[in-house]
Amino acid sequence: MVILSPLLLKFLVQLFVLPIYRMKMNRINQSFAERQKPLPGVSILIPAYNEQVGIVSTIKSVLATGYPNLQIVIIDDGSTDNTNALVTSFIEKQASEVQQNITLLSIENGGKANALNHGLKHANKELVMTVDADCLVEKNAILHTVKQFNCPLVGAVAGNVVIGNKNKFIELVQQLEYLCGFFFRRSDAVFNSVMIIGGAAATYRRDVLNQVGGFDCDTVTEDIEIALRILGHGYKTRYASDAITYTEGPNDLRSWCKQRLRWKFGRFQALLKYRHLFFSTKATYSNYLTFLTLPAAIYAEFILLLQPLLLLCFFGFAFATNVYAPIAVAMTISMCIISMQVLLDPKPKYHSNLLLLAPIAWCLFYIVEMIEYQALIRSLKRLVKKQSLQWQHWVRIGIK
Repeated sequence: MVILSPLLLKFLVQLFVLPIYRMKMNRINQSFAERQKPLPGVSILIPAYNEQVGIVSTIKSVLATGYPNLQIVIIDDGSTDNTNALVTSFIEKQASEVQQNITLLSIENGGKANALNHGLKHANKELVMTVDADCLVEKNAILHTVKQFNCPLVGAVAGNVVIGNKNKFIELVQQLEYLCGFFFRRSDAVFNSVMIIGGAAATYRRDVLNQVGGFDCDTVTEDIEIALRILGHGYKTRYASDAITYTEGPNDLRSWCKQRLRWKFGRFQALLKYRHLFFSTKATYSNYLTFLTLPAAIYAEFILLLQPLLLLCFFGFAFATNVYAPIAVAMTISMCIISMQVLLDPKPKYHSNLLLLAPIAWCLFYIVEMIEYQALIRSLKRLVKKQSLQWQHWVRIGIK
């Protein structure tokens, strides 16, 4: 229990500030409804590498939001499939039906960060939103995100990313994981210190992006790196739980492992790069970020490293002594928390299928921990050997 106390402290803080987040959201919605200024323009950047399966659906979902003063920039990052042809055909068809501000850039393959930087050069609106080419943007997602930029110091806002494919067991586990992970970003938003702003649904002030130098091409998780860089420049980062974007999660074990290796390795890269933020007392930084969130992120990796030993002790004690109360408590707490998260989510009906999994959710999270554990070991090996990591890509099947 003692070894888990730092993580339990962060968990309790997260639960405690949930009502504060709701009150903060209500104030933002009220002030937005009373504003007289026109809506700020938004440039949507969609980097794409071999995304023929879902790219057109992604563009259509952005257009379906009906957001005024919208610019869409698709960056074809050297695709070798029909991505370019499909986008070109779609743009030509759109031009004949209704005038839309859509631009297609074709560049040599250089990675997602490089593609985003190319798109950023062509962005001409006040806000810049990045959307992955396998995502579907919900109708009010852009509007709900824009609401969060009610203060000049807000440099970036994370959207609520939801798993859109939930037919296979492996997809259901990811749906559950995303629901829990994004739910607790609300506490980070209360303290204006969201350190992970997923590129599938991230929005920035264009001036802030240009000020900090754009996206880093040397980090495989450019979204985490840019969030920490923006925080390091004294800006605030927030989370819009009602700005929903559906993404396609990996549908096989190998793809899932590859995805998490990139995430884990890239997170280490970013945390090492911005280690000066840890326990910093500078007035421009949030103490919640420097003294709790960042240290807890590293400590969580340490606990994950010890996970096999901890689980052996936990279950070994239960079976050796026939004392199963701790397991029963874990099941009860898990069921209550999952049920609460589903009911408080902006889309409770969409996640209602997870209520059936709530009693065994604590077991399902061990599957996630196994995937994270292999990513941790492989990442540490790469860091010790000073090896890099290329962008991990898998076959898409598309979401509806």
